Amino acid sequence: MSLSHRLRAVFVDALELPEGTDVENLKYREIEQWDSLGHMTLVGAIEDEFDVQLDTEQVIDMSSFKVARDMLSGMGVRD
Repeated sequence: MSLSHRLRAVFVDALELPEGTDVENLKYREIEQWDSLGHMTLVGAIEDEFDVQLDTEQVIDMSSFKVARDMLSGMGVRD
């Protein structure tokens, strides 16, 4: 399963979004579910799914699906 596919599933599950939601265009605080609490839930789910530890700066900077995907790629997570 590709990185993007796995990350999409994490976004949908962590933010409790309907299946088929276009997560690739979501931005932090753009939807009700992705508030500060949802953000921390999402961070935890990403860390669990990809076996990584995000630092404070990464947590703060993670403002969209694309940023999260690029961040994971930069950490060596591959498809």
